[in-house]
Amino acid sequence: MLTKRLIACFDVVEGRVTKAQKFQDNIDVAPASELAKSLYDDQIDEIVFYDITASAQKRPIDLATVRDVARHVFVPFTVGGGIRSLSDMHDVLKAGAEKISVDSMAVRNPNIISEGAAAFGNQCVVLSTQVRNVGIRDGIPSGYEVFIDGARLATGLDAIDWVRRGEDLGAGEIVVNSIDRDGTASGYDVAITRAVANAVNVPVIASGGAGTIEHIASGLTDGGASAAIISSILYSPRFERNIGVQELKAALIQVGVPMRPWVTLPEH
Repeated sequence: MLTKRLIACFDVVEGRVTKAQKFQDNIDVAPASELAKSLYDDQIDEIVFYDITASAQKRPIDLATVRDVARHVFVPFTVGGGIRSLSDMHDVLKAGAEKISVDSMAVRNPNIISEGAAAFGNQCVVLSTQVRNVGIRDGIPSGYEVFIDGARLATGLDAIDWVRRGEDLGAGEIVVNSIDRDGTASGYDVAITRAVANAVNVPVIASGGAGTIEHIASGLTDGGASAAIISSILYSPRFERNIGVQELKAALIQVGVPMRPWVTLPEH
């Protein structure tokens, strides 16, 4: 049986990790490279880094911080934010990332998915989707609409139609980020996560809302996700107690979720 993955998510502003609720009211947490090293030492499976102001500010991604984080971690590292072209993708990979996340620009120019997949391989291209439950209506048969630009702009795209198109264009993974649940610690939106997992044949990553071990387990089992993006539970100052990767993995294994176990590494 394939093991599930825990992916630490960094919303980065000027080289520092921040934490928001429903894409608003970001509070400062720590320098991205320091937090990355700490979580790598605690055996996180992967890290995803979003330069969350790059698209809105119409500027290139913060490559200096990408390089700084890449120097400290040796697990799969995904980077997104401000990716507008094949050249941007190349720059991010050259800076140390292993995967590229596309979101707003993919909606504006879907060909960036196919171009990236052709140049670097499907496994390098991750389609991240910001979705909101707007109810079933004309044009939105799933009841979930895709938003872009930090959840500020509605696109009129149905979430299921969009992820299917993204897969057809060459995306190797799909992130389902619930705007309604983001930073709320109320649990993933399992309904849309499962709907996406049923609609595509590539790995699906649950995102937005994990506040307990039970939430993570539900996203990975009931939601059908291959991986869970976590942030608040690991490091948010809004939490009374953060939970380390070792404790998370042990608890998930205990309830039957197949995980790569935390292991004691030899001292150098």
